[in-house]
Formats: sequence, structure tokens, C-alpha cells
Amino acid sequence: MKQVIILEDEQHNADRLNRMIQKLMPDAEVVAMLQSVGQAKIWLRENSPPDLAFFDIQLGDGLCFDVFADYEQLFPIIFTTAFDHYAIKAFKFNSLDYLLKPVEEEDLTKAIQKFEYHNGQNNGPMLDLAGIGDASRMITGDFKKRFLVKIGDQYKSVNIEETAYFYSTENQSYLYTKAGRHFPIDYSIEQLSNLVNPMDFFRVNRKLLVSIEAIAEVHSYFNSRLLLKLNPSLADEIIVSRDRVKDFKQWMDV
Repeated sequence: MKQVIILEDEQHNADRLNRMIQKLMPDAEVVAMLQSVGQAKIWLRENSPPDLAFFDIQLGDGLCFDVFADYEQLFPIIFTTAFDHYAIKAFKFNSLDYLLKPVEEEDLTKAIQKFEYHNGQNNGPMLDLAGIGDASRMITGDFKKRFLVKIGDQYKSVNIEETAYFYSTENQSYLYTKAGRHFPIDYSIEQLSNLVNPMDFFRVNRKLLVSIEAIAEVHSYFNSRLLLKLNPSLADEIIVSRDRVKDFKQWMDV
């Protein structure tokens, strides 16, 4: 029986992850659900390393990387977070995968398959950076500065400073400018989230990547969620899910 630990300071996220692990890993047991860096340090000091760990990155008493300040043994870790920009740092800690919240079962399945493939091997860091963004861009901060858009039979560049948000429908993504215009672009929201500066843009959900400057109002919403009002406005109701509220507030408070 494989031993698994979860480090997550929001109980509903931990419970949801635990249920998915039980479903997808019938040969595993979640032996600890920890909520802080301090608890994780104590658990690791008193127990053998787990076969697999799921670590949220931003916790109430620090970053999960602080767990390893005085702990040298490596074990496979699947990181879960709302932020892209920790991916390179995670690479240094034997990362198996890096999942963005809210964690989808399909993505978790692929991460667990990687674990099963690598299980029993000790070949150092295992993080696959595909889909997280170009490593050099994340290190140097060389983010995209403008986007080429088509207007009729003409083309123009839209600077990132002019961009309010990116929005996706089923078949097309759009760039919305602060002046209220929108243009189709040939990128998915996931691709865009890896091209723009995460200090300036936040991926609220699968359809929307929003600039801090485009957020006009933030309201409390039922079931511990948040309701956003954008400028320019968007017809759809913009809700920040419970899984992302904490990270969204931290992003706004940088």
C-alpha cells in the first residue's frame, strides 16, 4: 500500500483532493492531511518519507518549499496551486507535476500516471514543463509585450498595456482592450496564461484571464465565492470559485 500525504490549508480543497486520490489510486492510503509548513515539518521528522505527496504552495505560515529547509530526503511531489510562476522553483524539489487549481480529475489522472511510471526510480527532478510555459521566459520575466490581431483584411499589434482581459468561448479566444474593443486571437486561455506576466494577469477560470487594472469591483458571493465586475464589462457573470479565492486575494494584495 503506497503512503500519500496531502499538504493543503483549505479543508474543502484537501477533502476534494483526498476523494479523487481514493478513486484514482486504489492501492494508496492518505496517511496524513496537513495544513501548514510547521505540521509538515513535524510529520516528516517523525515518519518515513511518503511514496507520494500533494503540496499546495502558498500556506498560512509560508511556502511549502520551507518544509525542506532542514529536511534533505527527496520524495515525489505533485504541486497544486493557482499560480504558474512557482513552476521553476518546484522543479528543484523533485516535482512530478504542477497542477493549477481547481484541480481537474483528468489532469490529476495524468499526474498519477506519471507517478506510476516513475515509481521505484530515483532519477532526480521529474517535472515535465510542457504546458506550464517556456522555462527561460519564467526565469527571465521575458513575457509577451503585444499581440497581432486581424481587423478585416488588415493587421495591427495590441500592446499588453492596452489589454483588459482575454476571454474564451467554445471555439475562439478573444483579446478585450481597455477601450472596449475585442479581437479574435489564435491562443487558448491556457497558452495565454503562460505568455503574460502573472503579477498582472490572473486566470479566474477556464474562460477568463484578467488584468488587475480591469477589475472594477469585487463582491462577496454565496458559498464563499467572489463576484467580479470588470471594466470594460463582460456580459457573463464572473465568479471566482472557492478553490481560487485565497490565491486571488493574495494576487490582489501583492
